[in-house]
Amino acid sequence: MKALNPRFAGLGTTIFTVMSALAAEHRAVNLGQGFPDEDGPEEIRAAAARALIEGPNQYPPMTGLAVLRQAVADHDRRFYGLDYDPVREVLVTSGATEALAAALFALLSPGDEVVVFEPMYDCYVPIILQAGAVPKPVRLTPPDWSIPEAELEAAFSPRTKLVLLNTPMNPTGKVLTRGELERIARRAVAHDAYLLCDEVYEHLVFSGHRHLPIASLPGLRERSIRIGSAGKTFSLTGWKVGYLSGSAELIGVIGKAHQFLTFTTPPNLQIGVAHGLGLSDAYFESLATGLEQRRDRLVAGLRASGFTTLPVEGSYFVSADIRGVGPALPDDDYCRWLTATVGVAAVPVSAFYVQPDAPRHLIRFCFCKTEATIDAATERLRSRIHSAA
Repeated sequence: MKALNPRFAGLGTTIFTVMSALAAEHRAVNLGQGFPDEDGPEEIRAAAARALIEGPNQYPPMTGLAVLRQAVADHDRRFYGLDYDPVREVLVTSGATEALAAALFALLSPGDEVVVFEPMYDCYVPIILQAGAVPKPVRLTPPDWSIPEAELEAAFSPRTKLVLLNTPMNPTGKVLTRGELERIARRAVAHDAYLLCDEVYEHLVFSGHRHLPIASLPGLRERSIRIGSAGKTFSLTGWKVGYLSGSAELIGVIGKAHQFLTFTTPPNLQIGVAHGLGLSDAYFESLATGLEQRRDRLVAGLRASGFTTLPVEGSYFVSADIRGVGPALPDDDYCRWLTATVGVAAVPVSAFYVQPDAPRHLIRFCFCKTEATIDAATERLRSRIHSAA
């Protein structure tokens, strides 16, 4: 039989699926895959449930229900002062991953180059490659995940078409500062490149830090597309509702790719998300405050077990240095050992790299869990990790 698409046939199962399956097999506390273990606000779920019964339940508009597109535009204006036309400049997708795929397929041509920052979410590079484009990674430097100036400069060329950003970042928990965004933007403008900004953790930012969309910087709105996620903002990851905001020209062509991917998204979920985006400031503030407290709880437990943790400014995740804690293993083998022997699942940070020689001493834990789940994990670590080694 003829060969399958080598781009996908050669890929393994995502590390998140692998570690979650291993966690289930060993009845481990799963701090690997980034999903909350509590559902989001009841009033959002109730709005979606009512819409499921009352309708509509037929195809919604390809670009999304008007009520949700208006809610996204209102949200962007309310939090960032960004003014988007909900009719021509907002697009609803079936999750942020579909938003990324539609944007990358729509904007890239074979041979184009895309500046990316590693460690990075694992779907970026396969989609870029399938579009026929070339990823140009810039490796961030731990522990503060700074952007090396020389590497940033070297990543750009006359073939640079797009810069793909993620802030707050997965897996690092870094929130890009205004100065860092301006450094990236200057090069993007100089090379006439677009900016695709994965901002799904936009409301999960902790004390002393602030999320700033690069589209809000002077002169960047027309070349920027921002991606949001109801899954992250409302702790409803199974709903898979995402949305893009950008200029009419860019959103128009991304919509043409979207129509051949998922075409549309369940209307009742869109109605629920529209309700959620209109919640009071108190909801968004409590979301960040509650996660920050859980971050601190997990960090304290990790440190009590001997781990050194890296700074976390936003997102769901904290990275820990495994050197000197338990067996001397590379991060992927260490995560398997930790899951099977200690009963706590984490994810190797090397899975988020595409260049060779990735760091092999860092693992990622997720803290978007209940306090009881975090405490169960840290108790296992404290009581078992040294004896198990």
